[in-house]
Amino acid sequence: MPQPRLKLVVTGDDFGYCLLRNRGIVESFQAGAISNVSLLVNASSAHDAAEQARRYNIPIGLHANLSEGLPVCERLQKRSSLLNEDGFFHGKMGFRKALRNGQLKMAEVELELRAQVQLFCELTGHLPYHMDGHQHVHVLPGVREVFAQVLSDHQIRFTRVPVEPGLHACSWLPPHLKDFYTQVEKDALESVGIFLKHGIRWPDAYIGLTTMGNHMSVASIKAAICKAIEVPSAQENGVTTPRCELSSLFGISKQDRPRTVELMVHPGYPSLPYEGGCGEGADDFSQSLDRKHELDTLTDPALLEFYKEKKVQLCAFKDL
Repeated sequence: MPQPRLKLVVTGDDFGYCLLRNRGIVESFQAGAISNVSLLVNASSAHDAAEQARRYNIPIGLHANLSEGLPVCERLQKRSSLLNEDGFFHGKMGFRKALRNGQLKMAEVELELRAQVQLFCELTGHLPYHMDGHQHVHVLPGVREVFAQVLSDHQIRFTRVPVEPGLHACSWLPPHLKDFYTQVEKDALESVGIFLKHGIRWPDAYIGLTTMGNHMSVASIKAAICKAIEVPSAQENGVTTPRCELSSLFGISKQDRPRTVELMVHPGYPSLPYEGGCGEGADDFSQSLDRKHELDTLTDPALLEFYKEKKVQLCAFKDL
């Protein structure tokens, strides 16, 4: 069998969010369009997702959630710095605001992360093959140190570092999204040293911010993969970092081996308004037609043929 040029981990995020999301993710896996999933253990259909993963032998990791819905740690469910006045997590931007204001207790972050790992094990029967953060909370200041320690203690070897080649050249992203993604990238770069210190690994490159939802197309995925194979310098990403390639920054060996890339995706079918979610119902992102659009794009025969032509081998974190 010829050596692949690229090993591509295509991760279906938010597994467990609702039955319709689960259905789309399983269909994508069966079609050979995704190769890995990330489970929300506090979501309404987490038990169903874990059962589907067992039934179809889907490699599964933990999508640690500190920003949407309810905590799984019982000690934190009634009173916690992680909760807003309605008793739910603060939300994607609310979590970041509370963190900036010094409102969040890192001891409670640790309690919740450890509780989610434990629940994952109860649902699946094994430790996560990888662990990342819902809405990228795992790379935020303060959180990333706790997150890295939890992974190290459980010997979870892989995470996600959302630094995307070509992000700053994307003229089609609306300003508010580009600003958010740029901050995510900055936080991710500042997490690198902490993750390395704890022996945590990740693929050579990451794709997903510029190809999400209605921005996803066969052409955009092709372009992003080609860009990732090139491994641009940190300067090309528009980030103030030492003058070195991302591969050097991330401690990647230059030996002759296939490159590794993670593609973050969210295939599925649109959630119904009052079904699914993590305790508050489905959000607009999950109810939109973008989920079906991603499903259709990822299973497009033209994209699957592209993988063959370019010697791209789909795999899971546990295969790296």
